[in-house]
Parts: sequence; C-alpha cells; structure tokens
Amino acid sequence: MPAVINREECVSCGTCVEECPEEAIAMDDEEIAKVDAAKCTECGTCVEACPSEAISIE
Repeated sequence: MPAVINREECVSCGTCVEECPEEAIAMDDEEIAKVDAAKCTECGTCVEACPSEAISIE
C-alpha cells in the first residue's frame, strides 16, 4: 500500500513534498498533500517527516 494522507490532519506545510525521494507527493488544489500511488515506494520518509503525523503506510 502506498502512503496515505489523513486530509483532516494535514496542515499543508509541504514537508512531505520536499522530503519524498520519489517525488510521489504533491499538493492538491486545496493545498492538501496527495500521494501518487504509482510513484510511492513505501519508504516511509514522508511518515517520519510529517510534523502533524498525518501520513501513514498501512
């Protein structure tokens, strides 16, 4: 499973976008992080980087 963003917990800081080594995360039109499942390698970098703990890998 690719990384999952909890939209209610995301604070739109963009840290995950900056830290993702695969460039698999972008901000959507509402400035909420969105994961491109085809690019996500489940490395966990975004999970560790997220200050609001809004990202998980299930």
